[in-house]
Amino acid sequence: METKQAIRTGRHCVFELHVHLVFVTKYRGKVFTGAHLNSLELLFDRVCRDFEAELQEFNGETDHVHLLVNFPPKVAVSRLVNSLKGVSSRRMKLLHPELVQPAYRKNSLWSPSYFAGSVGGAPLSMVKQYIEQQSRPD
Repeated sequence: METKQAIRTGRHCVFELHVHLVFVTKYRGKVFTGAHLNSLELLFDRVCRDFEAELQEFNGETDHVHLLVNFPPKVAVSRLVNSLKGVSSRRMKLLHPELVQPAYRKNSLWSPSYFAGSVGGAPLSMVKQYIEQQSRPD
């Protein structure tokens, strides 16, 4: 698949699909620092590339993260979310052992629920601006 400006092409389709995802920590625990968010951004980017998707914007606060993902039509959002949350939870345990005690009650980093909103009504610049304005910890 090629990326040309905002519109992407596949073998049999031309598409521009974006989803705004929000993941909240288990019990809304305020556990993330700037270093944790940097690690999460790299992990999410890697998982998105495995799905031939693009992580276009990422930010978060101490208890939740926002992602703006451009994805191909062959990818089910629920499968993408499952991978993003599963891989990040497992890898964060290894990369940041200090998170194990406060965040991994019941052995999970994320709440089982998530927000997924299709982005099309609002201009992408507005959604990006909203994500950029999150109060990221230092």
